[in-house]
Amino acid sequence: MLTLLTAALASFSDPAGDARGDGGYILPTRPAVSAEALDLRGFQARAGGSGMRFTVELGRIENPWGAPGGFSAGVTDIFVRTGVGGARTLDGLRLNVSGSGGWGYHLRVTGFGGTLRAAPEAGGEPTPLAAPTVRVEGTNLVIDAAIPPGQYAYWVTSSVYSPFTPDGVLRPVTVPGPASLQAGREGAPVPVDVLLPSGDASPFTVGLLAPVGSTRDPRTLLLLGLGAFGLLTVLLATVAVWRRRG
Repeated sequence: MLTLLTAALASFSDPAGDARGDGGYILPTRPAVSAEALDLRGFQARAGGSGMRFTVELGRIENPWGAPGGFSAGVTDIFVRTGVGGARTLDGLRLNVSGSGGWGYHLRVTGFGGTLRAAPEAGGEPTPLAAPTVRVEGTNLVIDAAIPPGQYAYWVTSSVYSPFTPDGVLRPVTVPGPASLQAGREGAPVPVDVLLPSGDASPFTVGLLAPVGSTRDPRTLLLLGLGAFGLLTVLLATVAVWRRRG
């Protein structure tokens, strides 16, 4: 188990002060939301119990909508690449994934609750799983999700929360207004910040987001283990036959 815990641990940092999309997003002022409350600063993933524990570090915690969870400035989305198939569009965020493969799990967290969905390997509609739990520790969101422990790659985004949209996500528009998230062009990506240690702003201009981390599919390891066991069995049987003949 100790080996599994070590293999499943991943930690990434993100530059401070970049929670304005391509640099030109204007945050709503009614209610007022600070850029720091939407600013991703770090992300950590580790095995926890029978699932995965994710820690999302923000610049600060704010609760303008009075959510019972103690935070409500933003919406945190975590997409998990398992290494087998998956969806290549980040659910409703106007972003697609770059590289090979797509996400196998999508975790969304707000101060009013969270959801977890799994994308079928062969395509089709994602299926809901048990809701995650989330708590605030300082400026961190600590999230426990029913995702099998393992080594994965991730896409992590931070968007503005709104209780007036069906999914709780405020999407950017070009028309200014105190309750609007304003961007410079139509169809701009929804998040105001994405997890990228490099600080590259190109996801907001080209609409493609690269994952962080690497994937180790546990099923691949199982197949390799079974193959090695089979070869060892054959070798031992061959040696036994050779000894009997000798």
